[in-house]
Amino acid sequence: MTHWNQFIVSDRKVLLGKPTIKGTRLSVEFILKLYANGWSEQQILENYPRLTREALQAVFAYVHECMQDGLLFPNEAQAA
Repeated sequence: MTHWNQFIVSDRKVLLGKPTIKGTRLSVEFILKLYANGWSEQQILENYPRLTREALQAVFAYVHECMQDGLLFPNEAQAA
Protein backbone atom coordinates (compact mmCIF):
# COMPACT_ATOMS: atom_id res chain seq x y z
CA MET A 1 0.00 0.00 0.00
CA THR A 2 1.21 3.49 -0.83
CA HIS A 3 2.50 5.51 2.10
CA TRP A 4 0.26 8.53 1.62
CA ASN A 5 2.24 10.73 4.01
CA GLN A 6 5.02 10.94 1.43
CA PHE A 7 2.60 12.59 -1.00
CA ILE A 8 -0.21 14.28 0.97
CA VAL A 9 0.50 17.38 3.05
CA SER A 10 -1.46 20.06 4.84
CA ASP A 11 -0.26 23.65 5.15
CA ARG A 12 -2.48 26.43 6.47
CA LYS A 13 -0.94 28.76 3.88
CA VAL A 14 -2.10 26.54 1.00
CA LEU A 15 -5.84 26.16 0.39
CA LEU A 16 -6.55 26.97 4.04
CA GLY A 17 -4.88 23.76 5.19
CA LYS A 18 -6.83 21.33 3.03
CA PRO A 19 -4.85 18.15 2.34
CA THR A 20 -3.02 18.61 -0.96
CA ILE A 21 -0.60 16.65 -3.08
CA LYS A 22 2.91 17.69 -2.10
CA GLY A 23 4.42 20.31 -4.40
CA THR A 24 1.04 21.29 -5.87
CA ARG A 25 -2.09 23.23 -5.01
CA LEU A 26 -4.23 20.24 -5.98
CA SER A 27 -6.35 19.13 -3.04
CA VAL A 28 -7.36 15.57 -2.25
CA GLU A 29 -10.94 16.80 -2.57
CA PHE A 30 -10.28 18.11 -6.10
CA ILE A 31 -8.70 14.85 -7.25
CA LEU A 32 -11.62 12.85 -5.87
CA LYS A 33 -14.03 15.19 -7.65
CA LEU A 34 -12.25 14.54 -10.95
CA TYR A 35 -12.68 10.79 -10.47
CA ALA A 36 -16.31 11.26 -9.41
CA ASN A 37 -16.91 13.24 -12.61
CA GLY A 38 -15.65 10.34 -14.70
CA TRP A 39 -12.05 11.35 -15.31
CA SER A 40 -9.65 8.44 -15.77
CA GLU A 41 -6.25 8.21 -14.17
CA GLN A 42 -4.74 8.78 -17.60
CA GLN A 43 -6.76 11.98 -18.14
CA ILE A 44 -5.70 13.34 -14.77
CA LEU A 45 -2.03 12.57 -15.40
CA GLU A 46 -2.16 14.14 -18.87
CA ASN A 47 -3.85 17.32 -17.60
CA TYR A 48 -1.70 17.66 -14.48
CA PRO A 49 1.79 16.56 -15.58
CA ARG A 50 3.37 17.23 -12.17
CA LEU A 51 1.31 14.38 -10.72
CA THR A 52 2.47 10.79 -10.64
CA ARG A 53 0.55 7.54 -10.50
CA GLU A 54 1.91 7.07 -6.95
CA ALA A 55 0.54 10.46 -5.88
CA LEU A 56 -2.90 9.49 -7.15
CA GLN A 57 -2.71 6.19 -5.28
CA ALA A 58 -1.74 8.16 -2.17
CA VAL A 59 -5.02 10.09 -2.40
CA PHE A 60 -6.95 6.84 -2.02
CA ALA A 61 -4.64 5.55 0.72
CA TYR A 62 -5.19 8.81 2.62
CA VAL A 63 -8.98 8.61 2.29
CA HIS A 64 -8.90 4.95 3.30
CA GLU A 65 -6.98 5.77 6.47
CA CYS A 66 -9.34 8.66 7.27
CA MET A 67 -12.29 6.29 6.96
CA GLN A 68 -10.62 3.76 9.24
CA ASP A 69 -10.10 6.50 11.82
CA GLY A 70 -13.76 7.50 11.55
CA LEU A 71 -12.98 10.95 10.20
CA LEU A 72 -15.29 10.69 7.17
CA PHE A 73 -18.41 9.23 8.74
CA PRO A 74 -21.46 11.52 9.00
CA ASN A 75 -22.94 11.83 12.44
CA GLU A 76 -26.21 9.99 12.99
CA ALA A 77 -28.34 13.13 12.78
CA GLN A 78 -26.97 13.92 9.31
CA ALA A 79 -27.36 10.35 8.06
CA ALA A 80 -31.07 10.16 8.89
